[in-house]
Amino acid sequence: MAEATTGFGVDIGGSGIKGARVDLVTGEFIGERIKILTPQPATPEAVSDVVAELLAQAEWEGPVGITVPAVVQNQIARSAANIDPSWIGTDCAELFANRLAVNGVPRSVAVLNDADAAGLAEAAYGDPRVRDGAVLLLTFGTGIGSALMVNGVLYPNSELGHLLFPAMDAEHWASSAVKEREDLSYREWARRVSRVLEEYLRILNPQRIVVGGGVSRKYEKWGPFLTVDAEVFPAVLRNRAGIVGAAAAVRDGVRP
Repeated sequence: MAEATTGFGVDIGGSGIKGARVDLVTGEFIGERIKILTPQPATPEAVSDVVAELLAQAEWEGPVGITVPAVVQNQIARSAANIDPSWIGTDCAELFANRLAVNGVPRSVAVLNDADAAGLAEAAYGDPRVRDGAVLLLTFGTGIGSALMVNGVLYPNSELGHLLFPAMDAEHWASSAVKEREDLSYREWARRVSRVLEEYLRILNPQRIVVGGGVSRKYEKWGPFLTVDAEVFPAVLRNRAGIVGAAAAVRDGVRP
């Protein structure tokens, strides 16, 4: 059987659920990305209903890769960040396979952490440096997601955004959502990001750091203010990475 060249990925976030067809050869979107607001409360049942609606809009009946803002082990959600706590203990594969069934047949799905999906996408389709040595990818958004890569191979569920720093989670102090909420200038925010990066470097000693998420589109406005002694550069796929990584994961059978 020929390897699939088109896939579909869904990225579940705290504010929006996004999905698109993906060219699995190039890592580019095919057609427009679809976005639906994340339901509140973001329970497993409510979120799976929105994902079903999104796939119906896209007219996609094939396998689906899905990211969640949670630690995922053996397809079971072990945490819940920016979604409802009822996700903890949920069998994500069973939930989505049955809710997204086609003509009564459970759909093939792969569910993984959102930042891990971004890391896989950057390793496959992004800057070649991501596949060389120890690399830390960080996604700045509602929180701070992290993916640890060694020669392009993922160490799953690192969750460095929840490192206590200085007296709270790093993401509660230096996410891009905090920048907006506290109306920080790019220089002020970059100072916080630098301090967080310094702590990650002290513990993990990555050879380079890749920054992703929506704010990476404006890297030129804050990147020059970083003071951390490390090679730092923006992700190539930016905030497309989660969707692309999810689509590739279901094709490749990646199911943490």
